[in-house]
Amino acid sequence: MKTTGIGLLLVLLLTVGCSRSAEGPVAAAQQGLPPGFELSEFATGLGAARFMAFGPDGTLYVSSIRAGTVLALPDRDQDGRADEVITFAEGLTSPHGLAWRDPSTGDGADGWLYVGETHRVVRLRDTDGDGRADQQEEVAAGLPPGGQHFTRTIGFGPDGGLYVSVGSSCNVCEEEHPLRAAISRLNPATGQFELYARGLRNSVGFTWHPETGELWAVDNGRDWLGDDLPPEELNLIEKDGDYGWPYCYGDRIPEPDFGSPERCAATQPATFEMPAHTAPLGLGFYTGEMFPEEYRGDLFIAFHGSWNRSVPTGYKVVRVRFRDGRPVALEDFVDVWFKGGRVSHRPVDVATGPDGALYISDDSGGTIFRLTYKKK
Repeated sequence: MKTTGIGLLLVLLLTVGCSRSAEGPVAAAQQGLPPGFELSEFATGLGAARFMAFGPDGTLYVSSIRAGTVLALPDRDQDGRADEVITFAEGLTSPHGLAWRDPSTGDGADGWLYVGETHRVVRLRDTDGDGRADQQEEVAAGLPPGGQHFTRTIGFGPDGGLYVSVGSSCNVCEEEHPLRAAISRLNPATGQFELYARGLRNSVGFTWHPETGELWAVDNGRDWLGDDLPPEELNLIEKDGDYGWPYCYGDRIPEPDFGSPERCAATQPATFEMPAHTAPLGLGFYTGEMFPEEYRGDLFIAFHGSWNRSVPTGYKVVRVRFRDGRPVALEDFVDVWFKGGRVSHRPVDVATGPDGALYISDDSGGTIFRLTYKKK
């Protein structure tokens, strides 16, 4: 008998709260990693830890979405564990995406941390060096607030523009607000938005290829088409591109409620398909030097995990192998948090640290994990 979506969600929430082993998640987690890799806890007790960004001095910042805070996690002694948890900013409305502007732009933006709230973008700065933001400015208002997908992810592109992802307000519908189900480009100097690409139901995570400068984004497909449809997507995002939602998904497959072959013919098909309901969120190309050479330039994606599938799936970090600038294969990379039908953590974001380790955030256990590699 299949579990209903609501019933499965309750099961997952209950198992998240009671599935920690006496050894702790890390001691129990070493199986499910590639040879030579080790997983440790960088910081714990962070609440709903979501997206991350490393500051100019190497401090890791993470948004805690339910608490309305941004936390700073310094590792001054470089021992692989945060020295303390500092509340860098509080009183924010569902803060999610974080971005530091490249100081080489030379436009006075050095020292500002940009934050995507559900309804606007702000920037924060610590002027007295105590680790807490004492200056806040609104960069742009006018984002459609709330909705089924209320997080706002941001990132500075190679062109200096601040890109903003806004998910759909619904499971599947025709949107009225032009910035919904789209990625927009924001001019930080003017606060004006320009629609960059549309037809993206919920592209929570996006990043740029470190060599080509191309923009890549995941997209979460709709619910209630069964266990295996529609596929999650990894897309090469091009300016003015239409990626199909709500009219089609995957390789221009018409959506049963709105689509047609004629409408879908004019859209961009998925660049690379991934298993349905795995909920890909944060992603990043590996740019460090700690991992073996074969990992450099590959893409890592956090699969947050399903909530409405009869057999749960996801709850892991995957590796997408790239060849000649394009994705060619997907494989499990860190698969340690879903064992024996029990979920202990749900990964959200990944980031390469200045030390070359891969950092992974988790919004159910409130942990930042640190993945390292040691040569045998």
